[in-house]
Amino acid sequence: MQASKAAHDGTKLFDGADWDFPMLQRISDACEEIAFGELGLNCYPNQIEVITAEQMLDAYSSVGMPLFYKHWSFGKHFAQQEAMYRKGYMGLAYEIVINSSPCISYLMEENTATMQTLVIAHAAFGHNHFFKNNYLFKQWTDAEGILDYLDYAKKYIAKCEEKYGYNEVERTLDAAHALMGQGVFRYPQKKKLNLKEEKERAEKRREYVQSSFNELFSRMVPASKQQEELKDVSKRRVLLGLPQTNVLYFLEKSAPRLKSWQRELLRIVRHVAQYFYPQSQTKVMNEGTATYVHYKIMTRLYELGKISEGNFLEFLQSHTNVVFQPEFDDQRFRGFNPYALGFAMMQDIECIVTGIDERGVPFTEEQLDENREWFPDIAQKGDPMGVLRHIWANYRDESFISQFLSPRLMRRMKMFHLCDDPVVEEGILVNKIHNERGYREVRRQLARNYDVGYVDLNIEVTDVDLAGDRELILQHKVLDGAMLSGENAAPVLTHLANLWSYNVKLEEVDALDDVLEEHFAEPSYVQESA
Repeated sequence: MQASKAAHDGTKLFDGADWDFPMLQRISDACEEIAFGELGLNCYPNQIEVITAEQMLDAYSSVGMPLFYKHWSFGKHFAQQEAMYRKGYMGLAYEIVINSSPCISYLMEENTATMQTLVIAHAAFGHNHFFKNNYLFKQWTDAEGILDYLDYAKKYIAKCEEKYGYNEVERTLDAAHALMGQGVFRYPQKKKLNLKEEKERAEKRREYVQSSFNELFSRMVPASKQQEELKDVSKRRVLLGLPQTNVLYFLEKSAPRLKSWQRELLRIVRHVAQYFYPQSQTKVMNEGTATYVHYKIMTRLYELGKISEGNFLEFLQSHTNVVFQPEFDDQRFRGFNPYALGFAMMQDIECIVTGIDERGVPFTEEQLDENREWFPDIAQKGDPMGVLRHIWANYRDESFISQFLSPRLMRRMKMFHLCDDPVVEEGILVNKIHNERGYREVRRQLARNYDVGYVDLNIEVTDVDLAGDRELILQHKVLDGAMLSGENAAPVLTHLANLWSYNVKLEEVDALDDVLEEHFAEPSYVQESA
């Protein structure tokens, strides 16, 4: 969008709560002038759409995507959330933003003019800048191709339902969704995923005869020499590309009985999972960035006289609710609010860079010394927006917290570390407090809570009994004694067995590869041969 002349004069953008579409354009222009001219943001083109509360609920239920395929679970979520909303037990987000080019921001029509301004600043410029510039999104997502790919996926799945039956398609999607968390590549590939090319190659892929591995499977009684070769673990793993952490990818390529359309469904689900993978690693940074940006833009609009005191107070009330963080002894405490933690860290970094606190009061010499000791590269260096833009582009939650959470903020948010070790007779202990050693350990422990290498399950396909009953063998690397729940693992393994068409065994192993527990599953139905 191009900034209009109205964005430069001192007239107010709106009076009262009512709005219309020309007003939204004026608001967007004014926000853009500040975002680009003063904050130095770099965004995708913006597309703003206004939707109803029911449409917002519908977007909730389909993981926030505007062109998502149909699945019964989305309808279930919609019914649950609509009932909660109608009874007043939950509110709705003011917006949903799509990481695409153009970046699509959905605004609720029930919002006031002030809230529409806040949402545009938050989503159309804050989230938009983060999506375009953060290295994880650059590595993993294809903003230009995602909407076309979702349109292709929706139409393809609808055609499959017509051709192969609704129940068959739903059964395959159920299994794929159950394994979605194990359907991503966790390290960058040599070639960035291009969803436009994926869409174009889909038809050719369906016509392609499956890999030599499936030909191998088709030989129900292999020759004795071949059978001996299959008993060689190293050769067998090379043949199958094992170990493999992307379970959906392994099934798509190697499951012996899946039909070509089922493989395409697995491919669609894992591409969607891969699209969301960076968002799971940047929740604090993404929301912190958007909240910081909307705060700076709204404050600047007020300083320029473009919104009234009443509008600014309405904004502050909403902003305060968004960044509210219950105390550790509050019954409402459920961990750290990503909006609160992210925004507080962004503000704190600005203070460290400028040497002035949030109230505009210069730091004492003692505070400046602490900042220089902990953050020698940025303390009192000036240009806070330049520092923040660099951080937004080059960090994820775990590295961001481990490097930029300051002792000052830990004191302000009353952070400490609890030890809840069943071996320790004293029970729960506060073992890290506000001292030099405690600050570093609190920061390390909090950062680890956002480390996908620690939080996500480390499960990989390790072997297949090709010379026997074709049992698929997986391993779960147990960290800190955190075992899988048998009750929760059983249905997921059944879904896995259904896709594999043979029995599945999951071994839970410790750091020494000693097996702690085994889980077994067999197919609940038998796939017909492809």
